[in-house]
Amino acid sequence: MKLDFVPVGRIVSVHGIRGELRVLPLEEDAAFLTGFRTFYLDGQAVKPASCRVHKGMALLKLEGVEDRTSAEALRGKELLVRRADARLPEGTYFDGELIGLDVYDGETGECVGELVRVERYPASRVYTVRGVKEFLVPAVKDAFILGVDLENNRMDIRVWEGLAE
Repeated sequence: MKLDFVPVGRIVSVHGIRGELRVLPLEEDAAFLTGFRTFYLDGQAVKPASCRVHKGMALLKLEGVEDRTSAEALRGKELLVRRADARLPEGTYFDGELIGLDVYDGETGECVGELVRVERYPASRVYTVRGVKEFLVPAVKDAFILGVDLENNRMDIRVWEGLAE
């Protein structure tokens, strides 16, 4: 599903007393968050005064958030970015865009289910597809994932014997 705004981080805590936020990256590594000039928080555009990486987290200082108390009020909120601002390489998608795609057998064209969850593991991502039964598909391009078409809400996969039955 093509999204206009994509969640990229969750504010998990405060860092220091000057209103800096600790942001857990949801999509890529924390360095990915340093490239954005605008985030969206509760539907409002917010500008980062600074953003840096520290111990796998992004430390984000937002304009207008000047102390620990105002930063604490943002704990637990999601940061979003406009999809158009992300500039992902061709054939790369945010996890949130893939949720809800109809999954098809690339050979037969038969619908085998719906992508309901994306799990992140050190080696690769794994997609959970719910059809007649729930099954897992490694997110390995060409080996298992044959194609993704967000416009038509479709993902084609290589189905091996017994996978989707």
